[in-house]
Amino acid sequence: MEQWVRVQNERDRLVLTWLRAQFNDAAIILAAQRCVSRGAKPYLSTVCRSLRVTPPRYAVVRHASAEIGEQHLASIYQILQRSGSPVRAVS
Repeated sequence: MEQWVRVQNERDRLVLTWLRAQFNDAAIILAAQRCVSRGAKPYLSTVCRSLRVTPPRYAVVRHASAEIGEQHLASIYQILQRSGSPVRAVS
């Protein structure tokens, strides 16, 4: 099925699994083909809109590496604050 739509992360995989439980593969492929522009695979959100469905919201899965990165950024921010450098927090 991933040859017909863009699946970029774990949330997309969950949405695709949900979508396949709601519709048969032929209906999803047909919707994806209708959404194709310039030869690029459509995003799942576009296919869902084409099928007039809203997938459930799934929590974003954070990997340990993302948490470690956040910890390192917080440490760097604290070091820069102590050194007196003007630092803006980015949200």
